[in-house]
Amino acid sequence: MSESILPPVYDPGVVETERYRFWLDGEYFKAARDTERTPFTIVIPPPNVTGSLHMGHALNNTIQDILIRWRRMQGYDALWLPGTDHAGIATQNVVEKHLAEEGTNISEMGREAFLEKVWQWKDTYHARITKQLYSLGVSCDWSRERFTMDEGCSRAVRKVFVDLYNRGLIYLGDYMINWCPRCHTALSDIEVEHEDEVSLITHIRYPLADGTGSITVATTRPETMLGDSGVAVHPGDKRYSSLIGKKVNLPLMNREIPIVADEYVDPEFGSGAVKVTPGHDPNDFAIGQRHNLEVIKVIDEDAKMTEAAGFCCGMDRYECRKKVLKELQEQDLVEKIEDHEHSLGRCQRCRTVVEPLISRQWFVRMKPLAEPALEAVEAERTIFVPPRFTRIYQNWVENIRDWCISRQIWWGHRIPAWYCGCGEIIVDYTDPEICPACKSSDLEQDPDVLDTWFSSALWPFSTLGWPDETPDLDHFYPTSVLVTAYDIIYFWVARMMFMGLEFMREEPFHTVYITGLVRDAFGRKMSKSLGNGIDPLEVIENYGADTLRFTLVTGQAPGNDQRFRQESVEAGRNFANKVWNVSRFVLMNLMEEKETEPIFTPFNPAQLPDSLNRADRWILHRYNETILGASDLLEEYELGEAVRMIYEFIWSDFCDWYVEMSKHFLYLKTDNSEASADRERTRGLLIYLLDGIMRLLHPFMPFITEEIWQQLPYRTEEALVVAAWPQPREDHTFPEEANDMAILQEVARAIRNLRSQVQLPPAQKTEVIVRAEGRVADCLDQERHHLSRLASAEPLIIQQKVAKPKQALTAIIAEGIEVYLPLEGVIDFEAERARLEKELSQVLAEIKKTESKLKNPSYLDKAPAEVVAREKLRREEQENRLIKLKQRLEELG
Repeated sequence: MSESILPPVYDPGVVETERYRFWLDGEYFKAARDTERTPFTIVIPPPNVTGSLHMGHALNNTIQDILIRWRRMQGYDALWLPGTDHAGIATQNVVEKHLAEEGTNISEMGREAFLEKVWQWKDTYHARITKQLYSLGVSCDWSRERFTMDEGCSRAVRKVFVDLYNRGLIYLGDYMINWCPRCHTALSDIEVEHEDEVSLITHIRYPLADGTGSITVATTRPETMLGDSGVAVHPGDKRYSSLIGKKVNLPLMNREIPIVADEYVDPEFGSGAVKVTPGHDPNDFAIGQRHNLEVIKVIDEDAKMTEAAGFCCGMDRYECRKKVLKELQEQDLVEKIEDHEHSLGRCQRCRTVVEPLISRQWFVRMKPLAEPALEAVEAERTIFVPPRFTRIYQNWVENIRDWCISRQIWWGHRIPAWYCGCGEIIVDYTDPEICPACKSSDLEQDPDVLDTWFSSALWPFSTLGWPDETPDLDHFYPTSVLVTAYDIIYFWVARMMFMGLEFMREEPFHTVYITGLVRDAFGRKMSKSLGNGIDPLEVIENYGADTLRFTLVTGQAPGNDQRFRQESVEAGRNFANKVWNVSRFVLMNLMEEKETEPIFTPFNPAQLPDSLNRADRWILHRYNETILGASDLLEEYELGEAVRMIYEFIWSDFCDWYVEMSKHFLYLKTDNSEASADRERTRGLLIYLLDGIMRLLHPFMPFITEEIWQQLPYRTEEALVVAAWPQPREDHTFPEEANDMAILQEVARAIRNLRSQVQLPPAQKTEVIVRAEGRVADCLDQERHHLSRLASAEPLIIQQKVAKPKQALTAIIAEGIEVYLPLEGVIDFEAERARLEKELSQVLAEIKKTESKLKNPSYLDKAPAEVVAREKLRREEQENRLIKLKQRLEELG
């Protein structure tokens, strides 16, 4: 036995750093743009330059890397294009907080100095994110890396804006928008997160101007009544038909406002009459436009009351609410106040309650862009994985509203619009020097920037060189797969579809793979507030990137959330160690003790030797099944199932069975020609299978597989990362041998289980009797050397007709196959009975304790559902254990 090149213990910290450098130096991730090969393209969902990557990023990038490594090994011209997003509002908020800690702010700095500071921030955090992606092992083509505000992407953004403006699809208008008083910018509808909250609904009496009575309205925002310009009722509501056209005196403001009839009003809600505040509610704004009602702004951009709010001028909106309620109650105008659950909009970034305001903003007309994007998905030119997310996409696109794209911040793509004093607006591909209308050179550029998602929507083609007609764009567009989370289907996926179809006349991707969230062990969303976040870099530092990747993908199913458990991480590390140790074993047994080079003949899968035994044919059959099954699962994007199948083949079939059986031939003491041939054949097949295992496992665990593969003899390719993916072979199908081995394994497991019941140590040989008939008996007899060794069965008796020994444990394998473990002389019957009876009493006590909990209503009401489920599972396990203990006591007599 020779010393292996592999160290005794796997050290991921050393291996992963060296291997990633090896890949970069060899430019193995670089796409060739080979027109003779089919392209396979993924553009990375660009992480924001606001901080570190989290576990969701780790999952998303692991999935992308698995797909790109697999396709690269299949011979595709695979491009994974990396990059980062400038993330306008998010980045500006983070940098502003940082400036506040330094005792300054953007107003003191000015625009140019502030932008210089943000670019420095971007460079710092871009480098940090890149290092984190390196640590995860991503095989991105770093030579093509992009940033949403680099020169090329910025040119693409400008062309799209100007083109859409010239086509009348971008316009400037005064409309109701979502305004964040904290971020001081407009927000699109999908940047507002709505949460159901319980608040108060106040019923207020508005006196009729003619003194004949009053009409009651209900509102959750009494402070906005100061800006009311009407009251609306449903035209079919007979209660109010005589009041339509009359006026009311607006309480507290001494202003007469009309009662109008509008179909929008729900007669069943509240009193059936609603106050209309066109300046502070999107629905009221629409009513106001239909009835030509005055727009009165009583809340400003700081969420403070304006001069139009009269006696509440300068107050915070919530302070004003209290004041208004107090005044109304003093004037006996409050009919009642009651609890009411309603949806409250908050800024996605800072969680501040959003204020609807009328504002002059830039908008994109979405209907013309949305229709082709809807048709592309309905025609399945773009599909969602899993399919249930198709309906979510369709629902939003079908009900889309115009997109507010201007943001009142400094970090981002400046809107390419200039204003002249004569009223002219100039939007052009280049910065204008003079006004085309009046020839004035006194022009002022719009101070706003574009919504971050405007540039991100162009990502699949702007990163490939558009608007130029580049070779990359021609070869790699459209992209193949987009991997993203379900929470940005509206933000990003739909908008990329809109822009790709509008400017490239082709869908930007064929498949949208939706991932779920990575939750903590209790199913909670990871967050700073809960303190349950897990840093992927810490997991990598402690266990290695391969372990993290394996942990994430084995618990993954498209679109489903998953729980990140410590025990899963431990299992991943154990698997990595198993792979390392079995590889070391194989490499150590490739040559004789005094040899320095392997002396076996490499296995040729195309010319199977006649000397292949039953175990050899079985392992080839299982390897063939694994290649076929894993490849099919990867095609269906069932990555978790694919790696599970590979894991089971490696751990069970290869390590636990075939390698153990191979020791019979590797350790033969005889030196005759037959024994030598057996050793050489076994070595050749072991190294062939180890090579294939490394190829199958590489997309999932790239570091350890590349490290091991580089030590294999007779390699024909220079690196595993560009080696060929295994192909199934029809001539490696051996169903008969596979069935034989399944029976042998069942018999071996049964013997081991019987031995464990009486706690026999592995080294203790014991007599075992197997009753079998016909071909099964012949097969077991031919493989008795394996069965005896694997199950410590000696002597091993295999007979067609045999009576069960008087005192023996029994296992029934199948019809006509039984296993007996004689106990006479093997165990102390009295001691064993005493041990089992003691264990029986302990199990009964545990069952009683568990039953007591599960019958306690207080426990069932207060304990978390997961804890109760765990107790029920424990009870079931204890009851099964009880049945087995009773059976074993009966077998002892």
